[in-house]
Amino acid sequence: MALEGFRVTSSGLIPLDITASTLDGITVLLADGFYTTFSTLAGGTRVLGLQAHLDRLYVPARDLGLKPSADETTLRRHIADLAQQNLPDESRLRLILTKNTGDVFLGIQPFIPPPRDVYENGVHVVTANISRRDPRIKGTDFITASAELRKRVGGDVFEILLTKNGGVLEGMTSNFYVITHVIASRQAKQSRLSSRGLLRPFGTHNDIKLITARHGILLGVTRKAVLRLARGEGMSIEYRAPHLDENFNEAFITSSSRGVVPIVKIDDKPVGEGKVGAWTKTLSSAYQAYVRERSEKIV
Repeated sequence: MALEGFRVTSSGLIPLDITASTLDGITVLLADGFYTTFSTLAGGTRVLGLQAHLDRLYVPARDLGLKPSADETTLRRHIADLAQQNLPDESRLRLILTKNTGDVFLGIQPFIPPPRDVYENGVHVVTANISRRDPRIKGTDFITASAELRKRVGGDVFEILLTKNGGVLEGMTSNFYVITHVIASRQAKQSRLSSRGLLRPFGTHNDIKLITARHGILLGVTRKAVLRLARGEGMSIEYRAPHLDENFNEAFITSSSRGVVPIVKIDDKPVGEGKVGAWTKTLSSAYQAYVRERSEKIV
């Protein structure tokens, strides 16, 4: 199955007559609306956080008094049927609910996961001074507004980071995080006091901090899981936009389709030692286990 698009109704799927080659290409052809994107798991039978993805459409539609062309139960059934047709590949899907009529649209294509090199060696990202108009609503207007900027992704550039006043808010299609280790002066002080029996030795999990913006961003489904996992690993969380002038020990992005992706260079500046950090690897492994345990059945 190549890329396909459908209007979803209570009575069935109506194929779209499209020439688009990407999910973004389908999206910009439709009226302004709400959208969400995710990939299937476990042979097309499960999705991580599927209800949260559906809520991105149906909750704002309800707030606007819209009557969707298909209810959640019907949409789930069609997702399951189309995902089975896509096997042996998993599927990548985009769901769209238009603001003017409440029409529900579905785009689907085979999901090709990033190559192993992305996770083993990390990626290069670049920054742009742009942000979402309404970050709490995943609106298709942002895809249209950022269409030219998205063309920078490809080759050596994996993602665009959105910045405001020098602070990194999120990625174009992801959430953004940095990891900082305790500063050297504190480490030295801890070591001196420990040698005198006054403190425990330096180097416990509490010395590691995860920093990520809380305001001005889209609260991703994967983000919620990663923050929970970070706390479980003993990391402290600081909610603020990391500034580009800071020195990051590690950095990564997350998204539903790609999981935890390590960043080794931002613009022309290496992150940490310019290689994938140990804590990012730990969170990536923990997230993979979380996905296997917590993904939801589509129907």
